[in-house]
Amino acid sequence: MAPGHTIPMIDIARQFARNGAKATIISTPLNASHFSQTIERDRENGLEISVSLIEFPCQEAGLPEGCENLSSTTTPEMSLNFCRALDLIQEPVEILLRESHSDAIVAGFFFWWADDIARKLNIPRLQFYGTGFFPMCIMHTLKEHKPFENVGSDYEEFVVPGLPDEVKLTRRQLPEETKDEGKSPLAETLRKIVASQSTSLGIIVNSFYELEPAYARHYKEVTGRKAWHVGPVSLFNKSNMDKTHRGLENSSSDDDDCLNWLNSKKPNSVVYVCFGSMAIFSAAQLLEIAKGLESSGQEFIWVVREKVKDDGDGDWLPDGYESRIQGRGLIIKGWAPQVLILEHEAVGGFVTHCGWNSVLEGVAAGVPMITWPLSAEQFFNEKLVTQILKTGTPVGAQEWTKRTDDRREAIKGDDIEKAVVKVMVGEESERMRIRARELGDMAKRAVEKGGSSDADLKSLMEEIRNYHP
Repeated sequence: MAPGHTIPMIDIARQFARNGAKATIISTPLNASHFSQTIERDRENGLEISVSLIEFPCQEAGLPEGCENLSSTTTPEMSLNFCRALDLIQEPVEILLRESHSDAIVAGFFFWWADDIARKLNIPRLQFYGTGFFPMCIMHTLKEHKPFENVGSDYEEFVVPGLPDEVKLTRRQLPEETKDEGKSPLAETLRKIVASQSTSLGIIVNSFYELEPAYARHYKEVTGRKAWHVGPVSLFNKSNMDKTHRGLENSSSDDDDCLNWLNSKKPNSVVYVCFGSMAIFSAAQLLEIAKGLESSGQEFIWVVREKVKDDGDGDWLPDGYESRIQGRGLIIKGWAPQVLILEHEAVGGFVTHCGWNSVLEGVAAGVPMITWPLSAEQFFNEKLVTQILKTGTPVGAQEWTKRTDDRREAIKGDDIEKAVVKVMVGEESERMRIRARELGDMAKRAVEKGGSSDADLKSLMEEIRNYHP
């Protein structure tokens, strides 16, 4: 689907191979180019892991050639065509699985038809959704009880019923397909996805028990589904080379410049700002981010993706900005080695869109967060960070918006400044930092031999070995 789906699935495939399985990753040529060298290194080190390629049906789906990833779409129509295209790769995937005599399928959430293939081949299908237990519990409850139907406006808060903690949301913070389920263009696909949940063997979760124990239990009890927590999967990458190349094979000299710059800074003095691979901001919003970072007085690294939505406001950097922040701020355009940056001792705060991968990478690095959710389940993840874990503070984002249709009101520089200073300076900052470090230590223990995630992965592999439909 997108880098946020692919990257953790590659980590999981490699971990299966490290634990003695033969792992085959089915991907498309353009997507595979981002991790093929990593897999080749694993093979040279004796792991049984490989990549099998299928062509992505761009032309049949009405997409431009080379649009093999959701992050390449730029309009709602393209995104819709992309999601529909996923159904067209069922046949080549089935042929591959038959030829390889596979013992199990791990497929992304949207590939509902993987269950049909699994039944034909008499093997188990496991789902990977790419988020944690807490947001999955909220999504399940919203679907079952629809509490958002009982409020008078999009701005009125409602309590999500039946959770271990009191969690409040507004309709503005919900995905469109949640509050207007029947009107979604993907309604039929979403129905098939839900149906496939009940027939799959279970779900692999990129989380660890100690992070959200009440919700790991709650999810299994309420849904009756099997679930294995095997994360944080980013911690499976031990070498600097793996961390640098995770998600993008061709690192640049900019990566070295970035790390050398961090080496010159004091511990916990730098704010890292990154909104994932999918965010598209207006020039007006980028201008406010620039102002907020400058006026915060903090040192920062700001990753700006190549896609910038020009809304007619012209240049998104204030006059003379780069000369004023020289030595104090570093702007990276494109991709950055996020895991390496977050792990650096100089980094003391993380401005994040609350994508689950970024949340877990921040947790694993023991870094407190400034939360800025945009879409998907990110408003749910924000509640986990700020209210349950108490390792972050919100910037004030209130409205869920499609990535290709940025209608949201810009968050002002003053609000960005306040949130950054709150996380970086003062007593409350120190309390968040202590808690974040504790969680980081728990995360590392979870994936070590005998840890909770290591034990769950081994339990899952044993279940696959002993599978009898």
